Amino acid sequence: MFEWLSSNRASIAAVLFVLVFAAFIWSIVVGRRQSRLRSKSEVFGDPARTRGGWYWSVTGVTALLLAWGYYSWGIARAYFPNSANEMCQVAKLEEAVSPIKASLPIGARYYKSTLLAARNAAQLGELLAELPSLPFTDAEKRELDLLVRDIMRLIANSSNPDDMSPQARDELAALSERLIDLGGFLRAGATADMTPTPEALAQPRWGTTFTEIPMLPVTSRGVLFDRASVTAAEIAGDFNRIRNRVRQNAAIMEDIDTRIAAFKKANQTGSFDEPTASAREEFVKAVERIFRRLDDGLIFPAAALAEVNSAIRDLDGASRSAQGSLRIVDVLFMPGPGIVKSQTQCTEQGSARWLPKPTDVVATFARLANPDVEHGGGYRGFPLLWWDWVPVSGIVAFFVPDWIADAWPGEYAAHGPDGTITPTFKDKLLAFAQGEVDLGSIPMLDGHVWDSLFRVLVALGMGIFLGVPLGLFMGVARFFKSFFDPLIELYRPVPPLAWAPLILTIFGIGDNGKIFLLFMVAFAIMVISARTGASGVQLSKIRAAHSLGASDRQIMWTVIFPNALPEILTGIRIAVGVCWGTLVAAEMLAGTTGIGFIENIARTVSDYELIWVTILIMGILGLVFDLGMRWVIRKTIPWRGMG
Repeated sequence: MFEWLSSNRASIAAVLFVLVFAAFIWSIVVGRRQSRLRSKSEVFGDPARTRGGWYWSVTGVTALLLAWGYYSWGIARAYFPNSANEMCQVAKLEEAVSPIKASLPIGARYYKSTLLAARNAAQLGELLAELPSLPFTDAEKRELDLLVRDIMRLIANSSNPDDMSPQARDELAALSERLIDLGGFLRAGATADMTPTPEALAQPRWGTTFTEIPMLPVTSRGVLFDRASVTAAEIAGDFNRIRNRVRQNAAIMEDIDTRIAAFKKANQTGSFDEPTASAREEFVKAVERIFRRLDDGLIFPAAALAEVNSAIRDLDGASRSAQGSLRIVDVLFMPGPGIVKSQTQCTEQGSARWLPKPTDVVATFARLANPDVEHGGGYRGFPLLWWDWVPVSGIVAFFVPDWIADAWPGEYAAHGPDGTITPTFKDKLLAFAQGEVDLGSIPMLDGHVWDSLFRVLVALGMGIFLGVPLGLFMGVARFFKSFFDPLIELYRPVPPLAWAPLILTIFGIGDNGKIFLLFMVAFAIMVISARTGASGVQLSKIRAAHSLGASDRQIMWTVIFPNALPEILTGIRIAVGVCWGTLVAAEMLAGTTGIGFIENIARTVSDYELIWVTILIMGILGLVFDLGMRWVIRKTIPWRGMG
C-alpha cells in the first residue's frame, strides 16, 4: 500500500492541492464574514479580540502549503508530470551545443577568440614593459623584443579573415549548414516513429527514486529533443576539432620555437648567479607559455564565426518553437533556472533544488516513522519514535550516583582463600547504583525523537527544580541576590554552544553532557524569570499580608510565588525554545541519536528532503511544547492580562 502511495504521489498531490486551494478561499470568505459581524461589538486593544480566529489559521497554513507546492515544483509535478522529463531532453540539447555557444557571443559576451587574443596580447604587452629592467644584455633584449613582437604577429595573422585557413573556413561553413538543418529537424516536430521505448516507459516516475528525473524520453516531444541532442553532440565534437592553421604562421612559429630554445640553452650554461638565472628563466618561460597557447589554432577571425553564431540563434529559435506549451509550464510553474543536464543526470535548479516537494517530505517521514528497522524503517538502525522494553535497573542507575556506595560504611568484598567472593551490602549497593541488578523491564518510548525529548525534559525539569527557588530567594533576600547574581551573570551571556566543546569533552558524547549543557541554559533562564517575578511584586500586597499576621513562609507561598508565577511560566516557555535549539546543535556536534544527529548526517550528504523532515519535526515538537505551556498558563494564572 505504501509503495503504491509513494509511486503515485504526484496524482495524490494533485487532489490535495485542489483541496488546499479550496480551503484557502473558504477560510478567507469565512474570515471576512466574521470580521464584519464582530466589527461593532469589539474594541481595539481588548485581549478577547484575539481569541478564536481559527479560520485565519487555516488561511495561513494553506497559503504556506500553496507557496511550498509552487516553489518546490510540487504543483508542476502534480499537474504536468511529464514536463520534467521533457525539460530534461531540452537540457540534453543545451548541454550538447554548450561547447559551441561557449565560443560565441550568444553564450557569453564576447567571442572566445576575442578573449584569447585580448588576454595574450595584454600579457605580451606586460612582458615588453618588464623587459628593460631584466638581467639580459642589450643584444638579448633586442632579440627578445623582436621575439615577443613576432608572437604578436601570430595573433594578428590568426585574426585576419584574409589569412584564415581555407580548410577551417570550409569546415565552419559546413558546420553552420548542419546546425541549420538541425533547426529544421526541430521545427518539423515529432513524427509517428518518435515513440518512447518500453525501457523508457518502465522508468520510475519523477522524484520517486534517488534518480530525480528519468533520463530516457517518455513522450514524442521528448524523443524529438533526445534525437536532436545526439546530432548536436556530434556537431559540437566536430566544432571542437576545427583549428585555424594559418599558412603564414607556420614559418614564424618554427622560427620562434628555435629562438626560444636558444634562450633556454643560454640560461642553462650556469654562468649566472641564482637571482639572475631565476629572473631570466621566468621571463623566457612566460614567453614560451603564451607561444604554446597560440600554437593551438583556437583564434579565429570574428567574421568567420558570425555564420556559426547566426546558425546557433536559429537553432535556439527552433528549440523554443518545438517546446510549445512546455515553455509556458517552465515559466509559470518551475520558478528558477529550470532543469540542467550534467554528466549522467538531470537535476532541478533554483528553489526546487533545496526545497523538496510536500509529498516527498511526507514519504521520507513515513519511511523514518516505520518502526521496522530491519526492512528500511527508522534511521541508521534506530526507530524515529517507538517503544521498547527497558530494564528498570538502567533507569535507576541514571539517577543514583556511584558515590553513594563509596560513602556507605564498610569495605568492598575481597576474594577468600578458596577464591570465592561473598558480596557485602556495599557491593550490592554499588551494583544497584550501576544498574547491574535485575529489577525487571518496563515498556518505554524509544527512538531518535524520544532521545531528544528525554534530554530536554530532564534538563528542563532540573532547571526548574533548582532555578525557581533560587530565583525567588534572590528576589527577596539580600544575601542570595548579592552572592549568586555575579556567578549567574558571568556565565549566562555566554552562548550555549561556546560551552559545548568543553562540556562534551568532560562528559563525553552520551546523554550526560547534553543534559548538563541544557541544564545550564534552563537554569539561568529560570533564575532570572523567578527573580524578576519575585522582585516585581507590589509592596502594598506584602505589607497587607504582614499586617494580617502572615509569616515569611506564608508570604512567600501565598503572595510572592503566585505573583511571580506569570514570569516563571513565561521563563519556562522561553527555556523550552532555547533548550530545544541548543540540544539540536549539541547533537549535531556530537551524538549518535536524536533529531540533530539525523540532520547533521543529512547535511553532509546534501539530503534536502531529510533535512526538511527534521526541521518540520523540530517545529512541530516545539509547537506542541508551546501549546502545552499556553494551556498551563490559562489554567494556572487565568487572571493574567485581566488587571
